[in-house]
Amino acid sequence: MPYYNPDTPVDRHQRNLPHWQQGDVWIFVTWRLGDALPQSKLKTLREEKIKWLADHPEPWDEDTEIEFHVQFSHRVDKWLDQGMGSCLLRHESLARIVENTLLHFQNQRYHLDCFVIMPNHVHVLFRITGEDVRLDQILKSWKGFSAREINRARETRGTLWQEEYWDRLIRSERHFHKVREYILENPAKAGLKSGFILWENTAE
Repeated sequence: MPYYNPDTPVDRHQRNLPHWQQGDVWIFVTWRLGDALPQSKLKTLREEKIKWLADHPEPWDEDTEIEFHVQFSHRVDKWLDQGMGSCLLRHESLARIVENTLLHFQNQRYHLDCFVIMPNHVHVLFRITGEDVRLDQILKSWKGFSAREINRARETRGTLWQEEYWDRLIRSERHFHKVREYILENPAKAGLKSGFILWENTAE
């Protein structure tokens, strides 16, 4: 199983958030609808993150990376599970567009283990398998194509998804199963009985 190796170089790029890629290592990624969180929460989070990053220059050790995700990624996940915003993906026809987008290049550019499409966000556990395929290219393709198709279905225009996404390299088998469990249990923990799509790779 390809997991993060601290002794191997990591391809890193950054916009508003840092992003990492290391060969075909498993990646946990999350992105949300653009209106899923109120601007007041985002402003507070952005200010705290700027200060935290200034106090924690890279490279990070494992404990520092964990702290980053506890301080920011996990907080965002909790907010998202409260179901704020339009929650467009609660409509099955729109969620299916995202599902079909994710499955389109399965086993060509990437290998999906599981994903969940929640009312206002998406979690995916996958690894990149295509040669010279970049993480940011995959996310741009997923978000761009699904946004165009959802806008077409709704006869609307404009931005659908948030500009950024959260990602984390999987460090071990234990970490892999912990993330997998989180994805598969996300609807139940958010109190949802419907209005989501859960996909798990059962071919292996």
